[in-house]
Amino acid sequence: MSAPTDPRRDPQPRATHPGSGRVVVGGAGGFIGQHLVRRYRREGREVLTIGRSGADLRWGDRPGISEAVDGATLVVGLAGKSVNCRYGPANRAEILGSRLDTTRQIAEAIAVAAAPPPLWINASTATIYRHAEDRAMDEAGGEIGTGFSVDVATQWEAALFAADLPETRRVALRTAIVLGAGGVLGPIRRLARLGLGGPQYDGRWPIGRARREAGTAHEFGAPRGTQRFSWIHIDDITGIVDFLEQHPEIDGAVNASAPNPVDNRTLMAEVRRILGVRIGPPTPRWMLELGAIAIRTETELVLKSRWVLPGRLQAAGYEFVHPELRPALRDAFGR
Repeated sequence: MSAPTDPRRDPQPRATHPGSGRVVVGGAGGFIGQHLVRRYRREGREVLTIGRSGADLRWGDRPGISEAVDGATLVVGLAGKSVNCRYGPANRAEILGSRLDTTRQIAEAIAVAAAPPPLWINASTATIYRHAEDRAMDEAGGEIGTGFSVDVATQWEAALFAADLPETRRVALRTAIVLGAGGVLGPIRRLARLGLGGPQYDGRWPIGRARREAGTAHEFGAPRGTQRFSWIHIDDITGIVDFLEQHPEIDGAVNASAPNPVDNRTLMAEVRRILGVRIGPPTPRWMLELGAIAIRTETELVLKSRWVLPGRLQAAGYEFVHPELRPALRDAFGR
C-alpha cells in the first residue's frame, strides 16, 4: 500500500479536473513538466511524455509523437534548453534550436492527426516584453523588446502559430519566473543563508562589440534594486492550464504572471524575512558580472526589469491561488 501524499509537497487540486482524456507533455523533465505530469497521473488522466531522456518518447521519434498526439485532448509543449547559461554562440544556437525544433515536431504531428487535439499550450516567456520601469506590460499594450532573449521568444511563438491547424486552438503561455519547491528558489535560498540575500543593484558595465551585436548584454537600467520582478506560483501554472481547457474562447498569447509583481528589493527582503536571515547587503553589478562568469550564467536574468500583468486571464475571470508574493514564497519554501 502506497504512503499517503504529503499535501505540502504535492497539493491536491482545488476541484475536479476540468479535462479528461490523454495529455501529451513535451519537455516533461523540467520543473513545470514534472509538476504537471505528477498531477495529471494522480488524477487518473492518461499521460504520455516526450523528452531527451527518461520519457515515454524521445524527440525525433516522429511516428511515435504523431501516434501520441492523435486523439489527445491536450498537448503541452515545454521543451527547450535552460537559459541559465552563458550566451556564447553554441549555447545561443541550442537555446533557439531546441525550442524551434520541438515546437515544429509537435506541429507536424498535429497536422497529420486523424483526431487533432483541441488545445495545444506551448511555453513562451514574459521576457518577450521590453525592460519596463515606467509601466506594466499586458497582452493588449505590452511592447516587445529587443535582444537575443526577445528574438528567441518571438521566433518560438512564430513556430507555434506558423502551421495551418484549424482544429487545434493554440496558446502561447508567456510565463514569468515560476516559484515552487526547488526551481529558482533553490539558489536564492542558499545565497540568503550565506548572507548574500540582498538586492541586486544594476550599474555601468563595459559591453564588448560581439556581445552588443549578439544582443546578449544587459544595458544599465533600474538603479538600486528597483527592477521589477514578475512571478507566478507553480500551483497557478496548473490552474491556468485547467482554466484554458475550460475556456475555448481564449487563444493566442496569454501572460502567466501573478497580478501583483514587486521590485527586486521587495523580493529579496521577503526571502530574508521568511528564512529568518537578518543580513543581506546589496550586490553591485560588478560583483554580479564576475559571479555570472564564474558560475556560467547571465546577469540579465536578475537585472532586467520584467513588469508583466495577466490582463487576459483576469478579464476572463481566472482567480489566482497565490496572488501575493509573501504567501506564495512561504508556501514554496515550506514544501
